[in-house]
Amino acid sequence: MNRPRHAKEILDAFERHWGNEGSPSPELKHDDPLDGLMLTLLSQNTNDRNRDKAFEKLKAEYPRWDMAAEAPVENIVDLIRVAGLGETKAARMKQILEILKDKFGSYSIDELKNWDMAEAREFLVSLPGVGVKTAACVLVFDLEVPAFPVDTHIARLSRRLGWAPEKMPPDKIQEYLESTLPGERFRGAHLNMIEHGRGICSARKPECGKCYAKKWCQFAKSLDG
Repeated sequence: MNRPRHAKEILDAFERHWGNEGSPSPELKHDDPLDGLMLTLLSQNTNDRNRDKAFEKLKAEYPRWDMAAEAPVENIVDLIRVAGLGETKAARMKQILEILKDKFGSYSIDELKNWDMAEAREFLVSLPGVGVKTAACVLVFDLEVPAFPVDTHIARLSRRLGWAPEKMPPDKIQEYLESTLPGERFRGAHLNMIEHGRGICSARKPECGKCYAKKWCQFAKSLDG
């Protein structure tokens, strides 16, 4: 499989400006990887602020996951309601806890650190409500297993840079990037691309004049005619 065009130059340019490869934020890693999984689950269809509010309320009431596992699902719904889809998310959280207890004998996913990446990913996406991107986030941030989550910003940049066809879905873009980019750059490059997508290469009004990758970008070249 061909490597993305000018990948090293572009990733280096993003790193010089955003710096997430050299100075990763410690806030993104959780002492308990299961916290990271549940936070990512709560983040679906809501913003970071409401996700964090819901998680803080949940953990204040049930500091340990065994306590949450034994709690009535209605209590979980009330605690996480601010994150939206409370009934759906609470049911999925309870189901995940039950699966983990049956699989590992505890409410933990730490064992996945010792698994092959493909097997760990396969297990995570088998859990209720956990998709490819959620699994990749947990792998790279909480389990320290190389993975490259692709959100809307990274998908947009990948298409504009000419790395992916316009209609390629995010899960296929993720598969492509993971198979062609250096694994040691996944975490920081993922964060750099998100920041670049938010700050410069926005969906509606990209500021191509400020872009550090402009000279390699297929989208910018198309605008220049």
